[in-house]
Amino acid sequence: MPSSENPALEDPITKYARVEPPLQHQPEPGLQSRMTPVPDLGEQSYVGSGRLEGRKALITGGDSGIGAAVAIAFAREGADVVIAHLPGEEEDAAHVLGLISDAGRLGTAIAVDISDRAACHRLVAETVDALGGLDILVNNAGKQIAIARVEDLDEDQFEATFRVNLFANFAITKAALPHLQPGSCIVNTASFEAYEPSPDRLDYAASKAAINNLSKGLAVQLAPRGIRVNVVAPGPVWTALQVSDGVSDEQMTHFDDENTYQRAGQPAELASAYVYLASAEASYVSGSTLSVNGGMVTP
Repeated sequence: MPSSENPALEDPITKYARVEPPLQHQPEPGLQSRMTPVPDLGEQSYVGSGRLEGRKALITGGDSGIGAAVAIAFAREGADVVIAHLPGEEEDAAHVLGLISDAGRLGTAIAVDISDRAACHRLVAETVDALGGLDILVNNAGKQIAIARVEDLDEDQFEATFRVNLFANFAITKAALPHLQPGSCIVNTASFEAYEPSPDRLDYAASKAAINNLSKGLAVQLAPRGIRVNVVAPGPVWTALQVSDGVSDEQMTHFDDENTYQRAGQPAELASAYVYLASAEASYVSGSTLSVNGGMVTP
């Protein structure tokens, strides 16, 4: 046993309290500001050190949850940021834009439904206009609706999930490529579900596995252009997905119990993974998946 306690160390299991959420529902896509408890985006904790100074980033799903935490961290690291969100999520987007502005960086919010292919192309064009370029793309927006029985998972929902999670990822990436120079990077959001799918999230899990695979293929193809492609695979994280039918009532009330740490993750705990993969410190990292999941073992 250590001879004395080191006050500089934090126990990862107790760094955040268990969420223990009360049962709650919001219509899809849900507003983070109206959740109980409200997720921690790192508003009070994330401190930047100039690791992304002068960079220009587009983050889909950047109004809340993981995407919002990443947007705040990127700005505090010196990047200008565009966050894409669905119409109706302006309340959450305004909170993030305020924090980007407080960091002294340019922030822009674009309301867009990325399930539409043409809208994906417009999003990239508007981002380049707003920022004067683009060199970091974070495909993070996701759709997750829990359905217990495969007989009740209709083809329309299956297709809609893939349109948001996978097809939009591809369309936005393709539209962004003409603007990405050597040293640029793409970071995609997969999930622990890609490795161990929950039986009531068949479409979501399958789309996340496809994102993981697509990213690795892209990493190989884009390596000669000096463009890195990596993936972050979160475990259970407390976000608006959970309160907008992303999990069952039973799963919500036991959300803290899903991982080894026996607590849900907070979006703030994901941000540094994206910062690392976007930074020059990860210059030799491409085609990798970084799992951030509270001790859940992945292949």
